[in-house]
Amino acid sequence: MTPTLPADHRELISDLSGIVSDYPYADPESTLAALAHDAAEALCREATAESRRERTGYTILLHATCWYVCARIFSKSLFASYTGALDGFRAQLDRASCTCPAGAHPAELDPEYEVEAGVSMLTEAGRAAFAEDYGLDRAESAAFDCEGFLAAVADEALGRLHEAHQKLFGGIDVSHLDAQFVRDDGRLDIVAMQDAIRRSWEDNTGPVALWSARRWLTGQMRDEERIGVFLCLWMGIAQSYGGLPPSYARDLAAAMATIDLDVSCEHPQHPWSTADSTVQSRYRAVVHLYAPDDHPDTPVPAEFSARELWECPVQYAQLAREALEDLAGWRTMRGGDEEDWEA
Repeated sequence: MTPTLPADHRELISDLSGIVSDYPYADPESTLAALAHDAAEALCREATAESRRERTGYTILLHATCWYVCARIFSKSLFASYTGALDGFRAQLDRASCTCPAGAHPAELDPEYEVEAGVSMLTEAGRAAFAEDYGLDRAESAAFDCEGFLAAVADEALGRLHEAHQKLFGGIDVSHLDAQFVRDDGRLDIVAMQDAIRRSWEDNTGPVALWSARRWLTGQMRDEERIGVFLCLWMGIAQSYGGLPPSYARDLAAAMATIDLDVSCEHPQHPWSTADSTVQSRYRAVVHLYAPDDHPDTPVPAEFSARELWECPVQYAQLAREALEDLAGWRTMRGGDEEDWEA
């Protein structure tokens, strides 16, 4: 009889394959939380042939999916679950016990292949089906259980998780930008900030926004620089389409929280609303404001270019509301608990 996977394991392969290929149709956060929970439960079982199969399967599955945890879901509790399970398995693995010949370990595993392998390794029937599907002999199948192989897999996943946790939730140092954005006389170079923030392909958007937020919060700017710093901060939020992690969002939200939203004015329109919602149009508006001789082209009509309109509290409030909505959208999109996004 041809060996087959249990139905729930076939479904798990389907769900996890969608996630690791970055086209999930099952909810990624809850699916991966359930995977980590199941792995932790397997850790608690007595040492048996079944528990050793589960150790292999779950170690491979946590490795296959950890990139998604690191890159797509901003949840401290999910990081903790993954790290706890992997630490537990790693403690059971003796890397020095490996007696496999060189090149015997599975290498350069594609995440979707890893998902299929990991789920299959959980049961004898799954292992038999996997070996048959991929034409593996006994030695090739046994290599998945090698403690040296599994230890290396666990170590790599743990390294990714620790590095990503710092980037997502730790403190981000952007002080190196002082040299780029602060002139010798202490004035801020708003044009240089704009030049940097529009070069999104260099991953400048988040750092420039964070640097601007900290300047805003500490008040390290002249009055005439306020709107420029604020717009760089706002643009960093508006143009981070995939959302920035909590390590950035905390200060961005704190800066926006300083804006009084309960204001009114009699102006029919404000300068920022006259610029198209493109990076280039916004760039032209700001650099013209701060260096009109060098950048004479602006999308802002002359009748709306008065400094009074730029500095109107209502314009600040309108922009702050939009930014706060974007920040709330990041939390919804990226997951995690509310406290994950707070200082």
